[in-house]
Amino acid sequence: MSRTRPLIIAHRGASGVAPENTLAAARAALDAGADMWEVDVTVTADGELILMHDDTLTRTTDAASRYPDRAPWAVSDFTAAEIATLDAGSWFTPSPDSPSFAGEHVPTLREALLFTREHHWRINVELKALPPDQAAFPLVDAVLALVHALGMEEEVLISSFVHDYLREIQKKAPRVPVAALIGCGAEDQVDWETLMFPAYNLCALRAPQDWIRRLRAAGRGVNVWVVNDISWMRYFIDQGVTGIFTDYPGRLYHLLEGE
Repeated sequence: MSRTRPLIIAHRGASGVAPENTLAAARAALDAGADMWEVDVTVTADGELILMHDDTLTRTTDAASRYPDRAPWAVSDFTAAEIATLDAGSWFTPSPDSPSFAGEHVPTLREALLFTREHHWRINVELKALPPDQAAFPLVDAVLALVHALGMEEEVLISSFVHDYLREIQKKAPRVPVAALIGCGAEDQVDWETLMFPAYNLCALRAPQDWIRRLRAAGRGVNVWVVNDISWMRYFIDQGVTGIFTDYPGRLYHLLEGE
């Protein structure tokens, strides 16, 4: 297999040095030389698309202290206006001498896309599985409508563990590239018989050489997540992956530039 230069994909932005899924993390990733950034998208109680990985707001915002009577602080129980008032940066202190991110807000997907377009960049939008109380929300249609309205079909890659979302996108918007997320559990399998997706985002803990080689030989992209150790970055570069998700895009950038 020929050696390739993988894309540097900033996982939730440069989430090792700035609070994940924020514009601060996007700026840090851009400054570090990332080729694109990855974000998690979910939905508020009133149908706004926002960047948030968890089903609850407690880990990455001050929702519990701001709204002490709203436990368990599920994202789907809060409106976009309420979430917009939360501090999504003060929790992040990777080291005592790190800068303060106090006051950083939870971005909407529109804000994230506009930032990406403004900087002539690319973005991997991961669509989260919605909780049961939002099962009827047309997530794919809402995301595609925003992508089309901003004219960003070429800058956006959509990924998900919910492969039905991806099949829906392929039917409704074939110009928008998709990637199937494959997890670390034994229940997650590649669709080897059809390989219907153009790219597969594989858990680095479950990305054996034969998987990578078979997918690459079939002309499919292979992006591995999440790789922060330089020795493992070297390993996956040697395996010919097309992209590496990392919390520290600067590490991968310097590694690639030094080779």
